[in-house]
Amino acid sequence: MEKKKILLAVSGGIAAYKAAPVASKLYQSGYEVKVILTESAQKFITPLTFQTLTRQAVYTDTFEEKDPAVVSHIDIADWADLVLIAPATANVIGKLANGMADDMLSTTLLATKADVLIAPAMNVNMFNHPAVIKNMETLASFGWRFIEPNEGLLACGWIGKGRLAEPEELIEAVHMYFNEKRDDQPFPLKGKKVMVTAGPTREELDPVRYFTNHSSGKMGYAIAAAAKNLGADVTLITGPTSLEVPSGVKVEKVISAKDMFEKAISLYGKQDVVIKCAAVADYTPVTVHENKFKKKNDTWTIELKKTDDILKELGKRKEHQILVGFAAETENLEDYAKDKLERKNLDMVVGNDVSKEGSGFGSDTNEIVMIKKDGSVRPLPILSKDQAANEILQEVMEMMKP
Repeated sequence: MEKKKILLAVSGGIAAYKAAPVASKLYQSGYEVKVILTESAQKFITPLTFQTLTRQAVYTDTFEEKDPAVVSHIDIADWADLVLIAPATANVIGKLANGMADDMLSTTLLATKADVLIAPAMNVNMFNHPAVIKNMETLASFGWRFIEPNEGLLACGWIGKGRLAEPEELIEAVHMYFNEKRDDQPFPLKGKKVMVTAGPTREELDPVRYFTNHSSGKMGYAIAAAAKNLGADVTLITGPTSLEVPSGVKVEKVISAKDMFEKAISLYGKQDVVIKCAAVADYTPVTVHENKFKKKNDTWTIELKKTDDILKELGKRKEHQILVGFAAETENLEDYAKDKLERKNLDMVVGNDVSKEGSGFGSDTNEIVMIKKDGSVRPLPILSKDQAANEILQEVMEMMKP
């Protein structure tokens, strides 16, 4: 998907704030993103927000010509590979359906030959009004596609259909569009089963205390989402996180290292690819107290025992699967990663130095090195976790080739 060009057109509704994470995630996924804001949209969110998120100038006025060598609305209309209108208000839908061209958004849309995705957002009664329905039917007849709004409590207080689709749904619609347009196999992982483990585990000490680690689960969730976008049948085994499960991904929620071990082993035989990204506890308390342990002394000695090594066991049982592990280290990264690759019978290990800024737990970026069984070592610069996920899966697909 790299270098595909997305024109994000934002019109004036309260849902305009959702366009910011859409722009950010599309940029992080490797797309070039430019943004048009209507005058009304600027009442809700500023051009500077989108300029910062996309590293591009934002278009707001038909008569503001940023480059004297071109006519801005024609230039940007020709530039786009795809236009996403989110949110699309009843007013904008009406103008576009009737060929009006009185601002930057409408003049650009009238001039573009790119395909258009429209994400409506408005009051439920407006959405169901015959005029709006007719206008949407007209746009659909142009070949423009709609991303259906969700139902629920609307900003106006009504309950019904009209909420802008969530950012994750909008981003997935863009991914799906470009997958369909690819000249090669649209979904290179179609028919393949991919299992990803993600997040931390919790090792209970008593009803109110547990041991855990700093893993947020973001890297594993990004890999699951990327695999789904490539057409795979994805199962995500996740420890406790606050993240939203990627659309279309089957999820198995677990708590402890034991839970994750049992779930991973039970599903392993049916998988084609397994990527173990979870930060699983290496040790767990020998004694789990039934009631809250009360303060008694100045110190408290807790005896720990080793947990079952999930990755090592998967390596022992490996048959046809491609098995990928992670090595989160704070020193001697390549040496430790290569050792893990060999000891646990992996096809590839992804190493990252969690002591580096921007590469640790909880960050939105990662700096990784991929080391394969054939001895190849591929370090990457710091990337968003979405971009890193796609790079990891590209290596996996290379290994799958006969």
